[in-house]
Amino acid sequence: MNDPTKMTSDAPSDADLVAVQRLRAAYDRILAELSKVIVGQDRVLEELLIALFAGGHCILEGVPGLAKTLMISTLARSLNLTFSRIQFTPDLMPSDITGTEVIQEDKATGSRAFKFLRGPVFANVVLADEINRTPPKTQAALLEAMQERQVTVGGSRHVLTPPFFVLATQNPIEQEGTYPLPEAQQDRFMFKVFVGYPTYEEELRIAEVTATDITAARDSIPAVLDAGQVLELQDVARRVPAARHVVAHALDIVRRTRPGEPGAPEITARMIKWGAGPRAVQFLVSAAKARAVLHGQYHVSVEDIRAVVHPVLRHRIVTTFSAEAEGYSTDRIVDELLSQIPPHQSALTQDGRIQKVLGS
Repeated sequence: MNDPTKMTSDAPSDADLVAVQRLRAAYDRILAELSKVIVGQDRVLEELLIALFAGGHCILEGVPGLAKTLMISTLARSLNLTFSRIQFTPDLMPSDITGTEVIQEDKATGSRAFKFLRGPVFANVVLADEINRTPPKTQAALLEAMQERQVTVGGSRHVLTPPFFVLATQNPIEQEGTYPLPEAQQDRFMFKVFVGYPTYEEELRIAEVTATDITAARDSIPAVLDAGQVLELQDVARRVPAARHVVAHALDIVRRTRPGEPGAPEITARMIKWGAGPRAVQFLVSAAKARAVLHGQYHVSVEDIRAVVHPVLRHRIVTTFSAEAEGYSTDRIVDELLSQIPPHQSALTQDGRIQKVLGS
């Protein structure tokens, strides 16, 4: 695996450049097709595609009625990926997700043997609807599949077919009778995506097309890519070079979320109880690579890093009581941290030799 902290000395091959151009064209086509069914939500769609091509998973948080399920099923259809939806409830068991072994009789011989019946987790795109409504044991079964890309039932290992992409939704309004994901489990998701209300013009358009058959419109969406092409383009995104000072910028942002860290600003000590861990840096770089490729670039810029900071960090920062009392959300804290870190400043760029190279 390439070291993401080092910029490759080799120029991109013609094949890589062609792959980047193909992904950029596919990205435009996917958005064009999704716009036939989904009104607005361009930022949400971009963040979902970034996570998908970076090989990560997402938490989607939004009130009911914002077309989260429709958005995800339509996205899976446009990529020609298998899709399954799991409605999480308090009585859902781990076997309801992973599958179970049943005794099956061979009618010809009369012998009996165990046969594994696959659960809904065996799909390319899995929608875990209202994941915070099921007990921790069932949540853990899904999170194990996310991390290991496999499930173990009856001592047998069953590998999930790549690509494997989990989108877990949460309703921020109703908290009674729910089981919030612990911070350690949330950390396994690359992004936490906020699905907000549409604008006035978008909601007017939604009202105008209410009478149309949305299901038929979704089913008519053509496949822009297939599973093999998605895996190929994920590999291209992983191999995009990131200069050392760009990775250092991502690292500086993450380290400034940690109270007691040298160089951490005053707002960190006052507003943050626990900061983001090393996985945040890894996800920042991976997501920035995917974003660069989606925008037709074969290198990662500082702007790519800063564009994905909010969805990467918002569920990895634990705020203090002072932050809650003063109305500081994690996004607002991240905004203030970014305002104190110029785009082309990092601990690495403070080296005089580096400043000469960068012309600063």
